[in-house]
Amino acid sequence: MTDASAPHPRLLFFAGSARLNSFNKRLAKLGAMIAEANSIPSTFVDLADYPMPIYHGDLEAEEGPPDNARKLKNLMRAHTGIFIVSPEYNASFSPLLKNTIDWISHIRDDGEAPLEVFKTRVFALASASGGGLGGLRGLMQLRAVLELGTGALVLPEQFALPRMRDAFDENGHLHNKDQNEQLKAVIQKLARAARVLHG
Repeated sequence: MTDASAPHPRLLFFAGSARLNSFNKRLAKLGAMIAEANSIPSTFVDLADYPMPIYHGDLEAEEGPPDNARKLKNLMRAHTGIFIVSPEYNASFSPLLKNTIDWISHIRDDGEAPLEVFKTRVFALASASGGGLGGLRGLMQLRAVLELGTGALVLPEQFALPRMRDAFDENGHLHNKDQNEQLKAVIQKLARAARVLHG
């Protein structure tokens, strides 16, 4: 795994859904494929492989952060750009993603400033939804949590995929070429921004 201090950006992709056949997970996987096809080193991780209890202050005081939260934080540290794809839940983003952010935000290693792993990376957002807005309402809430809650730098450009059930072909790509190009543009912007931040 490439260290974040390397001159070339490395992007981490994950979705805020643990469902096996999640469309948002498909979109995150596609994003990683597009990055690799454009010579941008990338990693896709599935949050289903990193189960954690719901954040609870007493639990943290008694047992400390769960190992899976530390593993995800270390993955973030090993990448310069983070691409998050989130489903929309009641005009917000998923509880799984909120819980993941909450746990990681509470991990502070020796000599590390608060929220350092968030403040020293560049983030990009995307979503997929069955409706016509493509999950945009949820991305507004997610952006607020990352920017205001963790101090993260989040690109203004984002990608929203409407009518997700009809959007993918049998190979996991998008039928609509314009949508493919829009997604590619956000990924490339993330890579450029990560290179500038860590260059």
